[in-house]
Amino acid sequence: MAEREFSESTDRIVATEPVEVRRYATHTRINHWFTAALIILLILSGFALFWPRLFFLTALFGGGQNARYIHPILGVAACLSFLLLFLQLWRLNLMRREDVVWASKITDLLAGHEERLPELGKYNLGQKFVFWGMFWLLLTMVVSGIMIWQQFFPDLVSIPVRRWAVLVHAISAVLSVLVLIVHVYAAIWTRGTLSAMTSGKVTGGWAWKHHRKWLREVARRQDKPPAE
Repeated sequence: MAEREFSESTDRIVATEPVEVRRYATHTRINHWFTAALIILLILSGFALFWPRLFFLTALFGGGQNARYIHPILGVAACLSFLLLFLQLWRLNLMRREDVVWASKITDLLAGHEERLPELGKYNLGQKFVFWGMFWLLLTMVVSGIMIWQQFFPDLVSIPVRRWAVLVHAISAVLSVLVLIVHVYAAIWTRGTLSAMTSGKVTGGWAWKHHRKWLREVARRQDKPPAE
């Protein structure tokens, strides 16, 4: 098995009482929350421009003209920020055989019988769906957003193409909000997940219960003697 197939080099087991496992490095957590803040601002400004009843939200950005100007800039910033996360985590989010087994036993997960599930790496199938869903949706939104960004690209596409781009952009935005809701709900539902992204650490018991293959790899890597 290739080294760090299921973990990152910064993941470590800390000999404390109780045992703790470092799950997320500081730069990863900062990157995650910065991206989340940008996406929330995108949702607020985008929905304010999309739906007249939510136009009052433009007051958060200093009015309609400012919101219209800031929204695409926020979109580019969010995509670049997510790109940094993507470069760090994409290998750990590749689909594997155990993900198929995990999906087939989803009823056991919902019933609380997690011991019947296969051992997993750092991320389960649901987390991988969120990761790849946000990747493709953000990519779609940035491409369609450039097509309708008339301030800088007024003649990039024809008017009919721009109209289709607006539709694709809006649908992608709604889908991304749904993915975000699933992400937040799952983080709250699985106790310890949210605190992992704030403190960077989880307990050894949490790691053993939810991501045993990841924990085994971290332990195996730490047990290796240092290279001479």
